[in-house]
Amino acid sequence: MCCFSMKTCRGFALLAVALFLQTVQAAEDERSGDVVYQKVCQYCHETGVGPEIRSRELPAIYITHVVRNGFRAMPAFRPTEISDRELERIASFIQRNNGGAE
Repeated sequence: MCCFSMKTCRGFALLAVALFLQTVQAAEDERSGDVVYQKVCQYCHETGVGPEIRSRELPAIYITHVVRNGFRAMPAFRPTEISDRELERIASFIQRNNGGAE
């Protein structure tokens, strides 16, 4: 027989879920610009679906604006899909890597 009440067990379960979700969010916030680029951007921008963006000298403000608002066929990405911090990292990655795929 358990020494905890059902209410206490539920409290522990909710706490465990909250800690798990916080850990997942923290891990997502820590994705680097190159990782996000590879997982989200590369599919279109390095296969001819979208324009090549790493070979151009695009300002960071332009990159962040297009990612958040979309442009032509490119969809907008919400902060729940790409965090503001990740977006800054993507823009920095694109600017550092002017010259195509590594």
